[in-house]
Amino acid sequence: ALAPAASAGAGASIAEQLAVGMEKVRSRHGAKKFIAYFQMNSNTYAPADVLRRTYGPALSHPDVVGLAVSTRPDCLAEDVLDLLAEMRSKKHLWVELGLQTADDAVLEKINRGHTARDFADAVGSLGDRGIDVCAHVIAGLPGEAPGGLLNTVRLISTLGVWGVKFHQLQVLRGAPIEELYDRGEAPVLGLEEYCSAVVECIERLRPDAVVHRLSGDAPIGLLRAPRWGANKFIITERVVEMMARRGTRQGSAYRETPTTQAGHVYR
Repeated sequence: ALAPAASAGAGASIAEQLAVGMEKVRSRHGAKKFIAYFQMNSNTYAPADVLRRTYGPALSHPDVVGLAVSTRPDCLAEDVLDLLAEMRSKKHLWVELGLQTADDAVLEKINRGHTARDFADAVGSLGDRGIDVCAHVIAGLPGEAPGGLLNTVRLISTLGVWGVKFHQLQVLRGAPIEELYDRGEAPVLGLEEYCSAVVECIERLRPDAVVHRLSGDAPIGLLRAPRWGANKFIITERVVEMMARRGTRQGSAYRETPTTQAGHVYR
């Protein structure tokens, strides 16, 4: 079970966050062992000695069997990579990287601050140290060309990425995307359209990749659109129904070929 770290309140130590999160998951699901998920923000954007102290309570906890560290592909300095490799030698570890799209023009438009090449390089650096990567992908990004989402999945598969999390574009109150949405420059996908897109992605995903998420969720009080995104169980059920009706499966359209994007060939 993943132990949520934010439930202990602002200012709580890592040990306190773990204790509160683990108790909640233990009470709700009867879990006995846990994966500590460093989820919010860029969790590798600090000197290695600071990160060592941050990860330490989770790494040493007897009931924590693994760690998941979420970050950006451009926030992995060599000393941090070496620290992650050291952690992996002690407990199961994977690193989550926010790719979102393989289209560099769209990445620039949404101000991600990194390129698809940065993502590929990060996957390579982590892979050289035997560290699994889970990529985050968003469907429905403004300005993405038809086929762009599938090209993103092809890149992920070509790089041998271990896992993937799919998310729908969500418009949150107060976020920069809200202005684009109000001007009609960032329309959101409908439920059927999104689920169909996810099914097509799963068909092109490596058969051995792990699908961690089929959709994103957000606090209902902040969510402007799409409102159907508030119920992830409906999304999961619809994706499963579509795959059953089409008689399809993960990897049915997967091809081991290089992916060309933005003038680069990733192999």
